[in-house]
Amino acid sequence: MGALYLIRHGQASFGSQNYDALSPVGHQQGYAVGQALKARGVAPEVAVAGTMQRHQETARAALSAMALDVPMQLHAGVNEFDHENVIEVAEPRYADKAVMMAEMAASGDPRRAFQTFFQDAVARWVGGNHDAEYAEPWSAFKLRCVAALDELVRQTPAKGHLVVFTSGGVISVVCAHLLGLHDSQAFTINWTLANAGITKINVGRDGLHLLSVNEHAHVEGTQPSLLTYR
Repeated sequence: MGALYLIRHGQASFGSQNYDALSPVGHQQGYAVGQALKARGVAPEVAVAGTMQRHQETARAALSAMALDVPMQLHAGVNEFDHENVIEVAEPRYADKAVMMAEMAASGDPRRAFQTFFQDAVARWVGGNHDAEYAEPWSAFKLRCVAALDELVRQTPAKGHLVVFTSGGVISVVCAHLLGLHDSQAFTINWTLANAGITKINVGRDGLHLLSVNEHAHVEGTQPSLLTYR
């Protein structure tokens, strides 16, 4: 039986000019997840990462910790949805990041204010009543994630491992698909996914089995400061 590991990227640079770059904590999280994978004997012959910077930086940190020199295959199918587009469709004024950050800062708790707004914006996107307004509607994103899962399953060695560095939205869709959850329930998974968390899927002749979701003891147990969710 093969094993497919979905790794959420390390902490990105929230509030900076380049959100897609890992923060210093994100780099540490990438190394920590690599150490955790190595400790359990995971040794893929190839690593798969989305084309986003945060995916590839997490992969490089993890592979360094695993002491593995294996090729990295880029797969756009496991890229995150365009959160900026989802935000700007919900509130066009937030196309100007300075306006958004100023309004969030005025709340006194910018992270909480952003999370509340973002959850509402995502709910609008997932609802499916405004698909024409989005660059990638929820229905298209979901189909992309499931199609990517099918491709990754075919790449998973029968008795080996495939490690994929991706994002929370993709992991949420995959888990919801395997568990048979309604669309409205998919992002209840996303909001609790830790950075550098591990989700494991067993791949066998009788199908796919979701063995674990969001394992994060490797960050929570080493340094509490490494446990982040955004």
